[in-house]
Amino acid sequence: MIRGITKRWMLNTLSVIFTIIVLIVVSLILIVTYVFQNSVETQLNAQPFVVHRLDRETGGLTVLARTPKAAAKLTAAITDGAFEKEYLAVLRGRPEQPEGVLEDLLFHDSRVNKTYVVKRPRAGVRPAKLAYRVLAEAEENGKPLTLVRVRLYTGRTHQIRAQFSSRGLPLWGDARYGGGSGGLALWACFLSFPHPKTGYRVKYFQLPPDCLPWSLFPPTQQPDASEF
Repeated sequence: MIRGITKRWMLNTLSVIFTIIVLIVVSLILIVTYVFQNSVETQLNAQPFVVHRLDRETGGLTVLARTPKAAAKLTAAITDGAFEKEYLAVLRGRPEQPEGVLEDLLFHDSRVNKTYVVKRPRAGVRPAKLAYRVLAEAEENGKPLTLVRVRLYTGRTHQIRAQFSSRGLPLWGDARYGGGSGGLALWACFLSFPHPKTGYRVKYFQLPPDCLPWSLFPPTQQPDASEF
């Protein structure tokens, strides 16, 4: 009887501890979200509307609208394919070709938050297409790394990460897809889209920060704004 009471007490204690941990994590997420939103609101002097999202681990350019009308127009531009998006990525390994187009069928399993390349269409499977070009090569601890420029033609969840990892070329720091630790080396460097008010095409370009693994590639090996 004592043993049964002790077991129930331990289970209840573990349940309480788990609940506390979950509450702490949720609270931290809410705090970070609140601080970010208020910071952006202060800069824009308005409540922002998120139009173009990045994967949580991805850095670089994204799009926020200042008004619901602008958000609607920008969203329509994305649906019509009027957004141009390019990324820089560091791959573990060397692609067989210096440039190419990758086309796959992707399935995103929301239960584990991971995207898989599959062979046949079925419910939840969507086509994915990107083009890449090798910009430079380097080594880290004797292992090859490749800096590539990537243009997305479709915007699937974890698309770049899944398509390259399926070919034995995971992104540096992408633990989910076999690229090790250190922070995902994927950077949204270029965005172009029609301005929601004027209709004129605008372009934005931003290089990644000077830290690993980007610092392994000198600035002369990275693109500049004139190339876009």
